[in-house]
Amino acid sequence: MKHFFWIVLIVINFTVSAQHKLEKDIDFDGIIDTVFVDHDNATIVCVLSSEKFKKIVSKPIEILNLESAIKDARDGFYFENHWMRAGYSNQFRYDKRLKKIRLIGMSRYEFGNAANDGSGESSVNLLTGDYLGDWNYFDLESNNSEGELIKIPTIKTKMYFDKIYLDNFEEAVYFNYAERCSELYYEHRDKMKNKRK
Repeated sequence: MKHFFWIVLIVINFTVSAQHKLEKDIDFDGIIDTVFVDHDNATIVCVLSSEKFKKIVSKPIEILNLESAIKDARDGFYFENHWMRAGYSNQFRYDKRLKKIRLIGMSRYEFGNAANDGSGESSVNLLTGDYLGDWNYFDLESNNSEGELIKIPTIKTKMYFDKIYLDNFEEAVYFNYAERCSELYYEHRDKMKNKRK
C-alpha cells in the first residue's frame, strides 16, 4: 500500500509538471525548442533555437494560477489559464517572416452563476477577426415563472486586435477580449429578451 501511494504521488507530480512545459520545434528549423510557465515570475517563457536559445518572456500575468498550462497546438502552442467557473486559452504561432511568436487566437468560457446565467464560450481568430460566441442567460419569468436557461443564437461578428506577440503579451490582452465579449453578450441577450416578450 505504501508503494502504491508513492507511485500515485509520482504520477500526479509528473502530470502536473508536464502541463507547464512543452518541448517541440516551434520555429520550424528542425531543432527542439522549449515553452514553459515560470510560476516564480508569473510569465510565459519560450526558448528558441533560432534565437540562440535566448529566452523570450511575456509580461507578468498577475492572475496566473497553479492550473495554468502550456499545451501543444498544431504549428504552435496554447497558454491556458483556468479558475473555478471560468477560464481562457491563447494560441501562439511562430511568425517566420518577423521571427517572432505571435498570438493568433483566443477563447474563453464561463459557467455563470448557480443557475448558469451568463454561461457559454467564445473564440476569436486574430488573423481573420472572426468572432464566434455561444452564450446563455437565465430567464426568471420563463417556464411558468420557474425559470429557464435560454440559448442566445450564435453570435458571429468581427473583432479586431492589434498584432500581439509573446514578448508584449499580458493579462490586459485577455481582459480587453473579455470586456468586448461581455458587451456583445449583453447586447444580444437584451435583443433575445425583447424578442421573447
